[in-house]
Amino acid sequence: MPWSEIAREPKSVYPERDSLLPSTTHQPTMRRALVPLNTKRLRWPSTRAFTTSPGRRNDSQQPVFDPSNVDRPTDDVDVCIVGAGPAGLSAAIRLKQLEREKGKEIRVVVLEKGSEVGSHTLSGAVIEPRALNELLPEWQNDPSHPLKQPAVDSHLRFFTSTRSFPMPHPPQMSNEGNYIVSLSQVTSWLGNIAADEYGVEVYPGFAGASLAYTEDGKAVKGVITNDVGIDKNFRQKEGFEPGMLFRAKVTLLAEGAHGSLTKGAIKKFNLREGKDPQTYGMGVKEVWRVRDEVYRPGHILHTMGYPFDSKTYAGGWVYHMADGLVSIGLVVGLDYANPYLSPYRELQRWKHHPYFRNLLRDGERIAYGGRTINEGGLQSIPKLHFPGGALIGCSAGFVNVPKIKGTHNAMKSGMTAAEAAYNAIASLPEDSVNEEGEYVGQSVDMSNYEENMKQSWVWKELKEVRNLRPSFNTPLGIWGGMAYSGVDSLFLKGRVPWTFHNRISDADHTQPAKNFKPIEYPPFEPPLSTDLLTSLALTNTNHEENTPVHLQLPYASLGDTPETREARRQHVEKNVGEFAGLLGRACPAGVYEYVDQEEGKGEKRVEDEGWAGKKLVINSQNCIHCKLCDIKVPTQDITWTVPEGGGGPKYSIT
Repeated sequence: MPWSEIAREPKSVYPERDSLLPSTTHQPTMRRALVPLNTKRLRWPSTRAFTTSPGRRNDSQQPVFDPSNVDRPTDDVDVCIVGAGPAGLSAAIRLKQLEREKGKEIRVVVLEKGSEVGSHTLSGAVIEPRALNELLPEWQNDPSHPLKQPAVDSHLRFFTSTRSFPMPHPPQMSNEGNYIVSLSQVTSWLGNIAADEYGVEVYPGFAGASLAYTEDGKAVKGVITNDVGIDKNFRQKEGFEPGMLFRAKVTLLAEGAHGSLTKGAIKKFNLREGKDPQTYGMGVKEVWRVRDEVYRPGHILHTMGYPFDSKTYAGGWVYHMADGLVSIGLVVGLDYANPYLSPYRELQRWKHHPYFRNLLRDGERIAYGGRTINEGGLQSIPKLHFPGGALIGCSAGFVNVPKIKGTHNAMKSGMTAAEAAYNAIASLPEDSVNEEGEYVGQSVDMSNYEENMKQSWVWKELKEVRNLRPSFNTPLGIWGGMAYSGVDSLFLKGRVPWTFHNRISDADHTQPAKNFKPIEYPPFEPPLSTDLLTSLALTNTNHEENTPVHLQLPYASLGDTPETREARRQHVEKNVGEFAGLLGRACPAGVYEYVDQEEGKGEKRVEDEGWAGKKLVINSQNCIHCKLCDIKVPTQDITWTVPEGGGGPKYSIT
C-alpha cells in the first residue's frame, strides 16, 4: 500500500491547509525504524528513540510542511491509548490482565505527551479507591504506592472577606475511606505498574497529534504522533523526524478534559448530537509546606463564598497531604460572565484571608499549576464510541462535580473500555490481519463499552447528582442553586422526573466588558501571594524554541498569508474591543497579552497585525496545557494543538 494512503487524513493537525497547500512536498530519502522501547523504563531521554533521517537545509525557499505527504514509520498494535493518565493506564493494565486470564496475546501502546508519566497530571486531589480496588485488589501491599494519607475529617465552610462559618456537609462530599494524594504521583505509580508488571509499551514524550482514518474516512485506524523538527514558520529543520503512525484495531482517547484528538473525533463523528455542551471549571492550585503547629494530616476543608461574588460558581479546597504538605486551590466555573475575572488573581486574593495568613505563615510554596476540569455531568457525556475507538476518562467527562471527584470514574471507564476492546479483538477472524501485520477487517465496534458503562456504578452515581451543578445556571441563580442542591442531596437524591439542561457553551456565557467594572485586585504580598511569572517558575514549564506555536488562530499554519493576517486582526478587534482582552487575565500561565502595536518603518510581520493600536502576543513557551483558551475565548478561534513531545509543565507533587 502506498505510504500516502497509509497516512490518509492526517491533515487534521493543520486543517486550514486542505485547500491551500503548495504542491511541492519533501519525501524523506530513507525510512526510519522504530527502536524497541525498554518497557521497564518510563523516563524518556531528551532525544527521541528513532534513527534519524538526513536533515534538510533550513531556508526560506523550502515549502510549507505538508503532513499528509510524509513517508512515516509505521507500527501495528492491537490497542493504541492516547494519554497516560488514570483512565488510559487503567485501560492498559486491564487489557494485559485479560491477556493473562484468557490467553490471547494483545499488544498495547500508550502515548503520553508529557516528558514523564505524571508530569502533565494535576488535580486536588482526594481519591475514592473504589475503582483502584477493582483493578489492583492487592495495591495496599505494594510499599511504593503513593496513597499514604487517609482522609481523617471533612468540613465545609462559607468564607467572607474576614471570617468563615460552618455549613452543612452534603453526603456526596463525605470522604470516609478516601485518600489525599498527589495525582501526579499516583499516575506515575500506575505507569510503572503498567510497564514493569504487565509489559505495556508506554511512550512518554510522544504526543498523539492526529487520528489516522480508513481510506473512506469513516473509521479511525490509529494515531499519528507529532512531527519533530518543524520551525516556527512550518518548514522542516535539520534533523527533521516525521511522526510515527500507530495502526490500531482499537484507539482509546484518554487525553483528559478537552483533548485535541477528542475534540476532532467528537466533531467528525457527531458524538455530541442530542447532548448538552460540555461545561468546564478552571482549577488553579498550590502546594505548601506548612508549620507543624498548623499541619493536620488528613484534614479536608472545602470553601464557598469569598473571594467570589454571588454570581460566580466557584469554590476552594484545603487538603492536608502526607509529609507536612497542604494542597490549596480554587475551581472557577468557566461559565462566568465577567471578562475582567482572573482565576489566578482570585487565588492570590483568597490567600489574604486571615485563615490562610495563619495557615501559610512561615511556610514554603513548592508547587503551582492549573488545569480545566469537566463540569457538565451526565447530560454532557457524548456518545462514547466511534468506528474503531472510544472516549474514556475525562475525554468523555465522568467527573462527579458535587462529590468533587472524577479519578475513580475515569479509571472505571478505562477498565470497562478495555474489557469491550479485548472481547471485540479476540472475536476477530484470523484473516482480518494481512501478512504484513496490518488489520484489514471491518472497524471494531465498541458499542458494548457504552452499554456496559450505562449499567455500571459510574452511571448510577452521575444520574443521582445530574441536577446539582446545572441548578446553578437556572433562573434560581447561585443562591437558589445552593438551596436546590441541598434539598436534592439530602432528600430527593436525583429521584425526580426532571433533568436540568445547559444549552450554551462556556464561551457564550461571557458578556461584553461594558456590562462590568474592572476588578481591582489587591497588591501581591510575597511570599504569601506573588505575581504570575514567579508562580509559573514552579511548574518547570519548557517548550522547544523555534517550533510552531501550538496555540493556533485560523490559518496560522499557512504562514504569512492574507487569511492569516485577517484572522489575527479580527481576533484582536473582537476580543479587545468587546471583551477587554479576556485571555490576558483568564490564562493561568500568562500566555496571552494584548499589547500596543509598535510604530516604525519597514514591513509589518504577521505577528504585528492587530486593531486600533493593539496586537496579540502568544507566549506559547509559558503554556501549562490547561486548555482554558480553547474553551473560554469568546471568538472560539484558538485551537490548542500538541507541541513537540515532552514540552509543557513538569509536575511532580500536584
